[in-house]
Amino acid sequence: MVAVQARQAGDTPGRILDAAEALFACHGIDGTSMRLITSRAGANLAAVNYHFGGKDGLVRAVFQRRLTELNRRRLAALDVLEAQAAGAPLRPSRILDAYFGTALEMAADEAGGGRHFMRLLGRTHNEPNQFVRGFVAEEYAPCAARFLSALCRALPEVPRDEILWRFHFMMGAMSFAIAGVDGLQPLAGEFGSDDTSRLAPRLMSFLLGGLRAPLEAAEPAAPPLDRGRGSTRSAA
Repeated sequence: MVAVQARQAGDTPGRILDAAEALFACHGIDGTSMRLITSRAGANLAAVNYHFGGKDGLVRAVFQRRLTELNRRRLAALDVLEAQAAGAPLRPSRILDAYFGTALEMAADEAGGGRHFMRLLGRTHNEPNQFVRGFVAEEYAPCAARFLSALCRALPEVPRDEILWRFHFMMGAMSFAIAGVDGLQPLAGEFGSDDTSRLAPRLMSFLLGGLRAPLEAAEPAAPPLDRGRGSTRSAA
């Protein structure tokens, strides 16, 4: 009994992180009180302050725990692809699979908490919490830069600004899809399942189609100003 109690006591930070992650995913960060977290974790406020320095520190720890590992997996997958390509540009589909497919794999990990976290990450893109958005952007930056560079090499005919916009749209599509199909219920009633094993091929096909969509035709140039006619009107 003593050994079990000691092990449980030593796992207090993990219990707090798990509780916060699940509650943040369900209620949002601002909608989750410290009392809810400590009650679910079987801990007290003093423990949260001791291990994380307060709610802001806890929020950061929740994201860092998963994002660090997610981005490590993404970069490892990209490293393998680039090594196999031996300097040649990668196929866009392989790049997207390394970035978005890896995230879908984490979303499928219900037992390990990945599903809760990816739903939380999806909420983050739609909730105006500048503190969270700021450090999440910092965590993403080095990894996203590598993938954007790979996409630019794979699609040299597409302007970089256009690739940035499409990457932004793809991020939004993935976040919304992982958040669940609740938004479809008012439109379609009971709507199948949000099982990630069925979601992944649909979403990846959609993302690739968006990435490869034809470029928008350039807007026609404005007709030149007729200076002679303009001068006549001015004189009149």
